[in-house]
Amino acid sequence: MLYWLSSLSDGGDFFNLFRYITVRSGGAFFTALVFGFIFGQPLINLLRRKQSNGQPIREDGPQSHILEKAGTPTMGGVLILGALTFSTLLWARLDNPYIWMVMFVTLSFGAIGFADDYAKVSKNNTKGVSGKIRMALGLLIAAIAGYWAAYYHPDDLAYRLAMPIFKDTLINLGYVFIPFAMIVIVGSANAVNLTDGLDGLAIMPVMIAAGTLGIIAYAVGRVDFTEYLDVHYVPHTGELFIFTSALIGGGLGFLWYNAPPAAVFMGDTGSLALGGALGAIAVATKHEIVLAIVGGLFVAEALSVIIQVLYFKRTGKRVFLMAPIHHHYEKKGWAEPQIVIRFWIISLVLALIGLATLKVR
Repeated sequence: MLYWLSSLSDGGDFFNLFRYITVRSGGAFFTALVFGFIFGQPLINLLRRKQSNGQPIREDGPQSHILEKAGTPTMGGVLILGALTFSTLLWARLDNPYIWMVMFVTLSFGAIGFADDYAKVSKNNTKGVSGKIRMALGLLIAAIAGYWAAYYHPDDLAYRLAMPIFKDTLINLGYVFIPFAMIVIVGSANAVNLTDGLDGLAIMPVMIAAGTLGIIAYAVGRVDFTEYLDVHYVPHTGELFIFTSALIGGGLGFLWYNAPPAAVFMGDTGSLALGGALGAIAVATKHEIVLAIVGGLFVAEALSVIIQVLYFKRTGKRVFLMAPIHHHYEKKGWAEPQIVIRFWIISLVLALIGLATLKVR
């Protein structure tokens, strides 16, 4: 919205600053951060009044959770989404198709998560919306987003898969690109959802991944950068840097209240929305495979569940003491802050590896 102030500029005054993505990204970050600080505590107070028992805790989970986390309200993702949406609409160009595509995915998955959280707290059990319904809605949203991205991609990139490291390598998927995009977006949403099991565990890796994808979006959206890096130019994706900056600002505002011991959980409202956002950005920027590197922690969490379920069905035995894998380390006696901080470190290392793919050709 504020971008239009640049139309008042003659090229050398204050209003000219609003032309620059970097300036507006900084504004988006601070706006979202302040939003989180202002509305965080009032939202938590409201959620506590509405959720007398807080988020239902799994009885088959670590016993410490039943003792330490009982009564903590959920749906804190509303704070992140509110900060993210307000800040993005304020600072981004509203004529940019990728902004609207990513916002569509984020808010749609947020709505699914909100319905799931509401069902859980209203019934006071861990069973929310049917998994089949959640999956069907997620796939529909992702299909729309995949087609949306392909429609606005340049002709030489549309419906193609870009390979990291290998220079100028594109695989023409044709209409198979849509199901592929669906897997990326839905898989990312559910992987982040599985990771959200300890105080602060999911939000920091999400911010790290968002920051990395934001840098990638800014780079592939500039001709001069893509020529230097030998990566594919995707016009207009640079504006997504504003979205990711707002996400980081909103995420930090939320982390202020989610740091151990958490005053609020993001719930499915936040985890599904943020995971879907990461997948949508990867699809928009043609960096779907790089997302698997940058979000390697989320991939590991999801794989631990898949492996556990398949192996148990086949043998009746478990590979991990408990899945997702962060609970495995809890069962082994690791303290919660120890797990969280080590997983943050892993996320940062993976993000740097993902960024390195921009230049390694």
